[in-house]
Amino acid sequence: MADYSSYEHLLIEINDGIALLTLNRPEVYNATNFQLHNELSRIWPDLGRDPAVKVAVVTGAGTAFSAGGDFEMIEKALGNPDVIASNMQEASDIVHNMINLDKPVISAINGVAVGAGLAVALLADISIASEKARFTDGHTRLGVAAGDHAALIWPLLMSMAKAKYYLLTCEFLDGKEAERIGLVSMVVPPEELMDTAMDVARTLARGPQPAIRFTKRALNQWLRLGAHTAFDYSLAAEMLGFFGEDVKEGLAAVKEKRQPNFPSAQ
Repeated sequence: MADYSSYEHLLIEINDGIALLTLNRPEVYNATNFQLHNELSRIWPDLGRDPAVKVAVVTGAGTAFSAGGDFEMIEKALGNPDVIASNMQEASDIVHNMINLDKPVISAINGVAVGAGLAVALLADISIASEKARFTDGHTRLGVAAGDHAALIWPLLMSMAKAKYYLLTCEFLDGKEAERIGLVSMVVPPEELMDTAMDVARTLARGPQPAIRFTKRALNQWLRLGAHTAFDYSLAAEMLGFFGEDVKEGLAAVKEKRQPNFPSAQ
């Protein structure tokens, strides 16, 4: 087995070829702080090198999958080139490392999924959502471009028309609507979520490993084509937003639970 002792907010349990990953900051709805963001960027190569792992299942502790970036992480990024550069590299690594991992990943989306957590949920090869799950990209509501992952994969999953609507408006989707338009693989009642995800994981763990991994690699060529164009551009555009005034108002509005009054809209 690989050494996972450096992981603090990502619980890792490995049994019978299945790595169960749990985002574990339930007191803040698994919001990604600097530590968790870093862990989500480097777990995938670690799993790839671990011969004990055939399949990964990722979920959130408590009632949420992930509430997105925490306020401290966003505040420290405002106008700070060093923090922005580090966040940009890790955000890029989350996406590219998930795409480049040959072993299949299943997400069990138990509640709200936003930000970097949403990227992990939707870049999984098979995404299984609870009927209680809720999704929003949230970037433009904060005042920055949608850069985590959405420009790369949302149009491929749900159509360009739907992707533009949800990414520009930041409107929430529930699990049933997400399944209806193709954003997730399937939706199940909340009490069936983990059993369903683990059943799929066991099926894949018992299957022909080279065939499964080469099939994933072939399908991910679609994402690799986009990763060097739409994704990289969107990520750079998002980071530029952290040097502007809109994100300050967007963050204040989120914290104060009110509608933002963006300077650029005046």
